[in-house]
Amino acid sequence: MRKAFMGVRLKRLREERGMTQVALARALELSPSYLNQLENNQRPLTVPVLLKLNAVFGVDVQLFSEDDEARLISDLRDAVADPAITETVAVSELRELAASMPAVGRALVTLHRRYRQAVDQAEALAAGLLPGGEGAGLAPLTPYEQVRDFFYARHNHFAELDEPAERIAIAFGGALGAAAAGPLAALLEERHGVRVVVGGPDVQDERRRLYRRTGDALHLTVGLRPGQQAFQMATQLAYLELGDVVERLALEASKGDPETHALARIGLAHHFAGAVLMPYAAFLEAAEAARYDVELLAERYGVGFETICHRLSTLQRQNARGVPFVFVRVDRAGNISKRQSATDFHFSRVGGACPLWNVYEAFAQPGRILTQIARMPDGRTYLWIARTVGRSSGGYGAIRKTFAIGLGCDLRHADRLVYSKGLDLSDPDAATPIGAGCKVCERPACPQRAFPPLGRKLAIDEASRTVAPYASG
Repeated sequence: MRKAFMGVRLKRLREERGMTQVALARALELSPSYLNQLENNQRPLTVPVLLKLNAVFGVDVQLFSEDDEARLISDLRDAVADPAITETVAVSELRELAASMPAVGRALVTLHRRYRQAVDQAEALAAGLLPGGEGAGLAPLTPYEQVRDFFYARHNHFAELDEPAERIAIAFGGALGAAAAGPLAALLEERHGVRVVVGGPDVQDERRRLYRRTGDALHLTVGLRPGQQAFQMATQLAYLELGDVVERLALEASKGDPETHALARIGLAHHFAGAVLMPYAAFLEAAEAARYDVELLAERYGVGFETICHRLSTLQRQNARGVPFVFVRVDRAGNISKRQSATDFHFSRVGGACPLWNVYEAFAQPGRILTQIARMPDGRTYLWIARTVGRSSGGYGAIRKTFAIGLGCDLRHADRLVYSKGLDLSDPDAATPIGAGCKVCERPACPQRAFPPLGRKLAIDEASRTVAPYASG
């Protein structure tokens, strides 16, 4: 842990609890003068003090995490890259703001997002793309974006779902992954009177599970593998066993929007299902023992490559954390249809992703795991693996679904992964320089750049018809 000067956060924590410096110092068994120095950033916040805060107040040490700080810095970099901001803001200043006054930083990011929404709507109205009229409001985030941000803010982990799922899995007596299909079917029938039926007139490949509240059967589509059947049963069990918890979390995510609410419920139920098939403690132990070998874990649990990657990205239980991963699923067109992150890896909200990212190269080598050491513009470096997955949705001539799955972690965790074998993790030149998207990436000499960063323009040499480095806009 580097020296962390987080006096403002510590002071805010104290004030939220209505405590004086003397009272907090006594609770933490510190001298009042030492606590005063911590709050005024004259001394760094140490690990023993963090552990004491956790023991006395139950405060998650993630509140003082470097990763949270890096996330906020990335969001602030997006905001100050806006062409409307002519003042140059140094990264060091953003880092100071994120470390000392994170609440102010988050407020600025929120204001900038609302400003961008207003600009986007104004441009759409001017182009005749949206109906005008008095009282037209700002275009909100899409339901997908709202749910994504909700999961991101929770580091893709929900203890209130994970822990009950683990208790259910333990009751199965060791039946994990695909092997849990039988116990899950028995549990649904014994506890809820719901029979599992494979097939039915209303169940198709795109609708893998059908359950009507007025009925007593859960219909699963034909052709699902045992692991997929178990996942669908566990998803339905989430609604039946923990419907109130799912509902509460979905309401928190949706803020009253029905479509966001429905999408959040599905995501939360899937989180529970993954935790039933791969219960936390057992799965974390297996992952560590296998050095996070995804294919080995998929074989052991009888589920797919994508399912294992998704579950690995959720292992952030307090005091028992796995490697913090970021998980993505993309299609050939570059659309990111899934992205979950327990890390600080920054997904750009503008300009798409980086074409130098190995998740796109995976389509050229289907079925093969590709590794990449990638360095972001802020200097943080990640180890990425990528592989394609696919499935057919019918017989001959049917369109096959193909995606690339990416799983990445900060380079400081790379030696815990089997995929670091043969890579020189200490060589700075081994890292591929990638960015969060051309519109916010500051690398001027990138051979794959599609367009200049926001606020800049191309400088064209008329004599040679070549593009020079980007000039200030």
